[in-house]
Amino acid sequence: MCGYTRHKPGCTATYNILNDIFMVIQRTKNRENEMENTFLTGRTALITGSTSGIGLGIAKALAKAGANIVLNGLGDLAAIESLRSEMADLYDVDVIYDPANMLNPLEISTMIAAAQQKFGVVDILVNNAGIQHVSAIDEFPDDKWQAIININLVSNFHTIKAALPGMKKQNWGRIINLASAHGLVASPYKSAYVAAKHGVLGLTKTVALEIAQQQITCNAICPGYVRTPLVESQIEDQMKVHNMSRDDVINDIMLIAQPSKRFVEVEELGQVAVFLCSSAASSINGISLPVEGGWTAK
Repeated sequence: MCGYTRHKPGCTATYNILNDIFMVIQRTKNRENEMENTFLTGRTALITGSTSGIGLGIAKALAKAGANIVLNGLGDLAAIESLRSEMADLYDVDVIYDPANMLNPLEISTMIAAAQQKFGVVDILVNNAGIQHVSAIDEFPDDKWQAIININLVSNFHTIKAALPGMKKQNWGRIINLASAHGLVASPYKSAYVAAKHGVLGLTKTVALEIAQQQITCNAICPGYVRTPLVESQIEDQMKVHNMSRDDVINDIMLIAQPSKRFVEVEELGQVAVFLCSSAASSINGISLPVEGGWTAK
């Protein structure tokens, strides 16, 4: 018996055969991994509020998985075009931009219709657009309250209403609503935001029940504090206001409710969204998934 040694002349042929088999298996595994990494090829994802921050991180993760992308959000048009072109080249997918205002139901429905005209259907809808205002409730400006409710909650209703018929027709779809840890717990001075995010979770559950017998899911992600350009600027502001070090602002102000004492990274949320679009998540429907370092475990 020659075993696997190469030193016996009679074993050379056996070794070569085993080596060839190993190489074939390895190449097959590499192809499977490559296919798995781009399992959303041919799908189209529309992400609101995706020209920066969390939305952009999710858009990049879905593009990396092979999905065509519809960007939406505010910003300098030249910078957005540069971003769009860069993503299309980097991930080898189609990327378009729609400037629809999330305060305008007609612009929302027109955006969905335009995406459907170009790609056939919006397979994946990520509702991420949101704004914030902090104030005591008896001093809360009426217009700020209404804008927060309309963008953070009502726009989700309009995008889902417009995109869902196409998903139903093909019997496949993924709806991901970006809620917040504040959809699960409250904080003072954030009445409109907390109300809107609690509403998002109620909407998520209702939609999930309505489409439960089809190959469509509707779930919510509930992030804690996420490291974004906006949060970075808030850290700098807090350092000046309180005359505190960066670390003290992060640990004693920003992350005081987040037991992990670290920011959630946008890349983490992107991977969560990709997972919720996978076949492994086909039976996950109607959940509110905390990604907040243990905030709501207390």
